[in-house]
Amino acid sequence: MPKFVFVTGGVMSGIGKGVTTASIGKLCQFRGFKVSALKIDPYLNVDPGTLNPVEHGECFITDQVWKYNPIGDTTNNPFTSTKIAELDQDFGTYERFLGDPIHPSHNITSGQIYFETILKERKGDYLGKTVQIIPHCTNMIKERIQNIAKDENLDVLIIECGGTVGDVESVIFLEAFRQLRLELPEEDTALVHVTLVPYSKAVGELKSKPTQHSVKELQSAGLQPDFLICRSEINMYEAIKAKISLFSNVKKEHVIANPDLKSIYQLPLIFEQQGFGDLLGENLDLKTRLVENNTYSEWVEMTNLFVNKYTKTLRIAMPGKYVDNKDSYVSINHALAHSCAHEKVNLEIVFVDTEKDNFDDDLNSCDGILLTPGFGTRGVEGMIHSAEFAMDNKIPYLGICFGAQLFYVAFMRSRMGIESAQSTEIDPNAIEPVVSMMDEQQKIVNIGGTMRLGGHSIIIDKDTKLYEAYQQTKITERFRHRYHINEKYATAEAKNKGIRISAYDETRKIVNAIELTGDHWMVGVQCHPEYTSRPFKPSPIYHAFIKAILKNKA
Repeated sequence: MPKFVFVTGGVMSGIGKGVTTASIGKLCQFRGFKVSALKIDPYLNVDPGTLNPVEHGECFITDQVWKYNPIGDTTNNPFTSTKIAELDQDFGTYERFLGDPIHPSHNITSGQIYFETILKERKGDYLGKTVQIIPHCTNMIKERIQNIAKDENLDVLIIECGGTVGDVESVIFLEAFRQLRLELPEEDTALVHVTLVPYSKAVGELKSKPTQHSVKELQSAGLQPDFLICRSEINMYEAIKAKISLFSNVKKEHVIANPDLKSIYQLPLIFEQQGFGDLLGENLDLKTRLVENNTYSEWVEMTNLFVNKYTKTLRIAMPGKYVDNKDSYVSINHALAHSCAHEKVNLEIVFVDTEKDNFDDDLNSCDGILLTPGFGTRGVEGMIHSAEFAMDNKIPYLGICFGAQLFYVAFMRSRMGIESAQSTEIDPNAIEPVVSMMDEQQKIVNIGGTMRLGGHSIIIDKDTKLYEAYQQTKITERFRHRYHINEKYATAEAKNKGIRISAYDETRKIVNAIELTGDHWMVGVQCHPEYTSRPFKPSPIYHAFIKAILKNKA
């Protein structure tokens, strides 16, 4: 039977439940178990695809696309069927730690649960019944959780509940946890509560009261934590652990410290030092298996790459429109860090607000420019200017999705003299639509889940910078877009002036990458390779970008 680890959070959001969940998964992998993670998001959106990155953070894209049909075959009713491949950013953390792709069905939202319940009521599945939160919604949650563990033949499924204990939106999920804890054998579940232990500089000590109140809130929902993960600025001392244990009814050795770290990849090792992996195994009656590869020592070796201080530092400008929330580009941030760590250089990211009037000094002070993905008209002219600046000053450049499209716009304006070159996303009536909506997107009405999503094959031409990076003519990367580069503008003259289409889709109808010919390393990709970058295996194109910067600085 699979084991279930429930992860909840208290005191405040943003204290690292996602990293804790991923780290617990890593502890299980160290012991030879097949593990995956599931994230519950209490908002009413069916998925986070339509959320503003400034408010919610990055939208993570999975390799697989899930056709979510709540009540079966709904071919003739588009409002009851949707594609899901856009997930919460925590899934990026899970995949980076665990190394395995995660199916989009692992993201459960309140929107999905209520949507499915109401549709089934209208269909007649509950005839004669008064439809209620308990048992209809909670049963659905429990079934989703148990079916995933069973269908994927998992040893351990870790379920993270988003938000904070006490939030109204989380009540049904905590109730589902309570019921599962009651229904399953005691050794089949564990509850890990992540909380904050703030450090008071005024009195020079850690304070336990927020944690005490958080645990009481959890207990009022009928849940007693087995473990407490205590986030703090500094490491916890024994006296504060004993106090938290006493007032929270949790064994002292089950109060686990989670201090601020230089790298999040250190956290599984910090947990191991405190015996958390073995304690969790005892709680779940899991016996460690023989591990074919020494994943623990490999993780230690990899982590050292991220905590070492190197002599060289690369400054990389990231012009964009979502710079108010650095989590808007969290996978890109990690992909750059992965490549820098493997090249043994420090990374400094300079976020550039493209709505500002003049930011040339920011760009000029950096060693490379990464033009970010995004949607809509805000800050676009500044992003186009950033691409032109890279061209004019021969700064190594990588454009991601929207950043690739605007690189193409910049080239057509500055090198081809097409001053009115534009994307129809920015101006639907553009005179020179060098970037336009894909044919398949023209008739789409609903916005959610309708972009070109998930993993798609990319055919790479040899003798290109892209091929140098991947060393393959066919790869798979993840996509999320409606617009694409209009190839008819890549004329013989444009090619003579330096533009090169270096990759297509399998039909050769969609341009998947462009680049400049010659010595200047300037590449734009329509895909999002950051989603498949791993701390132990950096994305090939991001790694090539970092190598090009180092070569340019030499």
